[in-house]
Amino acid sequence: MGAMSESVSVRCPACRREHVYEPPSYPCLCGAPIAPVLDEHRTATAAGHRVWDEDWVTVRCDACGRPGQWPYPELGCACGTMLRIPVAGGATAASPRTAAPTRRRVFQPVTIRTARDAVTAAALYLRWLGYRDIRRADQRPPSGIGLAARGVLAQVDPTVRPAALRDVECLWLTAMTESASCVYFSLAGFSPDARTRADALGVPLFVLDLTGTPQAVNSHADELDAAGA
Repeated sequence: MGAMSESVSVRCPACRREHVYEPPSYPCLCGAPIAPVLDEHRTATAAGHRVWDEDWVTVRCDACGRPGQWPYPELGCACGTMLRIPVAGGATAASPRTAAPTRRRVFQPVTIRTARDAVTAAALYLRWLGYRDIRRADQRPPSGIGLAARGVLAQVDPTVRPAALRDVECLWLTAMTESASCVYFSLAGFSPDARTRADALGVPLFVLDLTGTPQAVNSHADELDAAGA
């Protein structure tokens, strides 16, 4: 296991500007902060075409040993280039090895600035609830982006349009065919008939605020937030 990642100097390959970058930490299920170890001997590269599997990096918590997938370190340069920061592998945690607590720690959100941030926030929240192996859903939803984990199907709508009744019904039907539960995340909220239908079908609805914190919209979401996976 490596030591806690520290800030590193990063040069933009496009404009040659120098940046100081420190990777963000995320909460492991055991509560310890965890961050990818950066490779100081490799140079940053410009992020090209987005590929879902390449947007995540597997790191292992020093405190409890759990492996997990977290957002790949990136930095936006003032010239407009998105830099991918080289990762050495492993993981860091700020606390010594201890037994995992029985209660979940406070959810640590990520600020939402882009559609990708919204998907990341939803994935982190699902992981915080206790879902494992979060990935891109096999079936693409009519709107937004689908996420899947063992036993659950989630839809993330990062648009400025409130989710409609049809969106909720499509998610519920897809989840039914896969014998999974479902949950809906939206940046712009839900139409009144969508909320009514979700209540009847038992679909938890969450609104993602710009801090990246999911806010429960109905009682099903309140129950999921309280009980977890």
